Amino acid sequence: MASDPHSLRARKQPRQARAELTRQRILAAAAHVFAEYGYAAGTTNRIAERARISIGSLYQYYPNKDAILLELVNRHLDAGAVALRERQDGDPSDSLEAIMRGFVRAVIDNHLDDPKLLQVMMEQTPHAPELTERMARHEWERVAYTRELLASHPEVRVTDIEVAAHLVVSAVDMVVHRLVAAPLSVDARRLEDELVAMLTRYLTAA
Repeated sequence: MASDPHSLRARKQPRQARAELTRQRILAAAAHVFAEYGYAAGTTNRIAERARISIGSLYQYYPNKDAILLELVNRHLDAGAVALRERQDGDPSDSLEAIMRGFVRAVIDNHLDDPKLLQVMMEQTPHAPELTERMARHEWERVAYTRELLASHPEVRVTDIEVAAHLVVSAVDMVVHRLVAAPLSVDARRLEDELVAMLTRYLTAA
């Protein structure tokens, strides 16, 4: 959905511990409300009630529920970026299968907290230029890392490293997002095993 960029920005940047706690309560409440009621019925009144604050207090921090959802998405991206960096700091001499498993597991684990909330974030997040730019930058960083890994790992047999790096990143993102957030989602560990096997076979095929 298209939105005025100014309507998607948090109004108050907490400078005191109490204000930061209030902001965190709003975000936690919103996550529960969106997962329980969906986005259309996940009103700011319900969020304020769940957070145990007045609706006026909520509006001091966020102008609308679009801005709240956008911040939840940014937190989701933050958590994913941290998890992937931790995996990237692992031993580069590991087997290709082990490296792919670490990569896939980091993405899956970042999507398991609440599949219903993930579905709302996928389908309802407003199109904000800052978010689009951030997601593109995050993807570029992962592709660059994967390209370097594939170019140096002795087990890799694909000839077009550039295309392979994009395929690996896109395949993991698309498959995990689609299947973990699906109403009849597959078992996470089974998904991990099959996705790792698919990527490893593709990358090591002579």
